Formats: sequence, C-alpha cells, structure tokens
Amino acid sequence: MSLVESIVLMLGLIFCVSLLYWSNKKWGYLLSALLLLAAVIISAYWPLMLATGFGLVAVGLLNRYQPELSKGEVRENNLRDWVQHLMALSILLVGIQYVAYYSFLAHGEISGLTRPDVLDAFLPIAAGLEIRAILTLNLWDDNHPAAAVMMVSVLLSGLLCKRAFCGWICPIGYGGTYLFKLRKRFIAGDYNPPGWLDWPLRMLKYLLLAGLLFIIIKGVPTQALPHYLDGTYMKVADLKTGLFFISPGFIGGLCLLVVLLLALWQDRAFCRYLCPYGAALGILSFASPFKVRRNTAHCLIDSKGMDCDKCTRACPARIKVHTVEAVRTDECQACMRCVSACPKKEALDVSTRNGVRLSARGMLIVLLLLMFGLPLIAYLSGFWSSQIEDITRMELMKYLHQINH
Repeated sequence: MSLVESIVLMLGLIFCVSLLYWSNKKWGYLLSALLLLAAVIISAYWPLMLATGFGLVAVGLLNRYQPELSKGEVRENNLRDWVQHLMALSILLVGIQYVAYYSFLAHGEISGLTRPDVLDAFLPIAAGLEIRAILTLNLWDDNHPAAAVMMVSVLLSGLLCKRAFCGWICPIGYGGTYLFKLRKRFIAGDYNPPGWLDWPLRMLKYLLLAGLLFIIIKGVPTQALPHYLDGTYMKVADLKTGLFFISPGFIGGLCLLVVLLLALWQDRAFCRYLCPYGAALGILSFASPFKVRRNTAHCLIDSKGMDCDKCTRACPARIKVHTVEAVRTDECQACMRCVSACPKKEALDVSTRNGVRLSARGMLIVLLLLMFGLPLIAYLSGFWSSQIEDITRMELMKYLHQINH
C-alpha cells in the first residue's frame, strides 16, 4: 500500500470514527477506534503510522475550523459535495503516483515509488474472474487482488444503501456533473430525451453489464482460471487499460468521445445510460432496506394541499419523488438532494419500512466503513498489494503491444 493510499485510507477511517463519536454512538466509536489502532499496530507499516498521525491532525483541524462539517451536521448537499471533492482529489493524487511509477519503469529505473493498488478498481473483468476463482476453486489471485476487494466493497454498498456509491463517492459521475454545468454556462437548457427514448437508452447499461457477466462467467473455463490469472496478460492488465486511455485508437477514441458528449448533454448521463457498475448497483438496490420515503402526514402536498415538487426538481435522476410514498426505482442514487430540497424536514427521509432513519451522516459512515474498512482488512490479510515485482513489470512493458488475452 503506497503512502498516498495510506493517507487517504486513514483519513477516511479516522473521519468515520469522528462521525461515530458525534453521532453519540459511543460503543461504535470506542470499538472502531480500538480496532483501527490495533490494525495500525499489527501492520507495523510506517506509511500507515505516518498516515494515522496526518489523519488525526487533519480531523482535529477540521473540528476546530469547520466544526459543523467535522460533526457531519451540515446539510446533505454540503456534506456530499465535500466528500465528492475529496474523493476526486484522492483519485487524482493516486493517478499521478501511478503514472510516475510506470514512467520510471518505462525509462528502466526502479524508483522508491510504490504502485497504488487501489486503481485496480478500474479492472472489473479481472475483479469478476478473481471472485469467481475464489468461490469455485478457493484460488486467491496475487496479481491484482485489490480489484476484487474494491468490487466487493462497491457491491456491498448497493445492498446496504442503494446506489449511494454513485451519488456520494464515484469521481466519474461527479466529473460528468462538472462538465454538464460547464456546458450550461455557454448553452442553457437540459435537453432531456422524451420518455419513449429515455427508457431504451437506460437499458444500454444493463446490456453492457450482461456482456461483462458473460465474459466473467463463460469467457474462461473454470479449469483454465489458474493459468489465466497467473498469465502474462493479467500481469499487465492495468497497463493495457491505462494504454487505452492514453492511446485509445480510433474505436477507443470514438467511445471516449461519446462519453464526453453524453456528459455535456445531461447530468450524469454516463451513469444513467452506460455504466455497468451503476446497472449492477441498481439491481442490488432493490434488496436494500433503505428507501427514500415520503411521509404524507407532513408533506405539503397531502397535509396542506399545496403544489410542491421541489424534491422532484432536485433529483438528478429525474425521479418523480413527490408522487410516490417510497422511491423503489433502480435509478435512485441515494444522494439525498431531494431530502435537502424538501421544505418540511419531517416529510422526506431515507429510512426502512419500520421507520429506521439513515441520516446523511449515517450514510457517510456506512460508505466510509465499506470503502476504507474492507481495504484495510484486506491489506492486513495480505490480499491487497500486487505481488508482481517491479523488474517483471519493467520487462513486460517492452512487449506490451504484443501481449493479448
């Protein structure tokens, strides 16, 4: 685990412990703090120890100068925006380290830089094959184990809190929102497609998901999985993916152009129409106990007879929140924009059928535990860092264009 990864991980977990404390979850706070301290001591890894000190100082400063943010007591939109900015910055920093690491190798130098394994999260097929190998053969991959860890973390988030990963964490979706806002500065208007076209377009991401599942389940015979996972291609799978974005070729460039145009066309269009992760989370979200629920006794529509649709207008997924008692659609990203927009605090919330509410702070605690807690457990278990040696990567880079499946 690289230093940048360690800092991001510990900062996220220490902030999570802080949120538990301010939520008056004293037992949860004490247990989490003790487990986190024990994990750092057991690891005996200096970047984690350094990152722990940095995280404590950072959260302490946040508590002093931004106490409401530190306690998670700001409005849902403000809390979510802070989290998304920090996650985007984190991905940018590990991306810079990733490029620098491979730049040294490309010039025949083995530097002191450590490869950031978290970027293996962008290898969904590798992650799926690793999970399949674990379940069918009890075979644990050593090349890109972080890919499987991150996929499990994201999928679990769908089961627990709908598509909150999309609404709170994903830097790709957030980047698309920035591009959309930039376009609206110069060309006003939303230009949303009509319903008869929107529904078929939304199905595209499920077709892409079906294609990925077919490759994962049928693409490699079970008996060939050990050879494939330990093969040359898997050792450079991350490099091949990176090369696609650096030098995409005609077809790849066309795909990237389509994604860019979609982002400029409407907010989170990639999430809505093309993201297979979003499709998987959408399916899993039906099993989540938490839903956006409207309390008709307090809603201005039912209690006062007023014509209010602020929640619907705030929803980036264009869900008609004001017309239903519980939002059950697969498009809900649990972003809580509708909750933040509602003029009656008691009228709209994220809760279970039995009335257990999940606040924005609670949502963030769950996400932080999944996104950072599971990787820490994986690291301590020896199933996070890639075991490919730098010298091996350096040699394989010479033949990168000749290596195929």
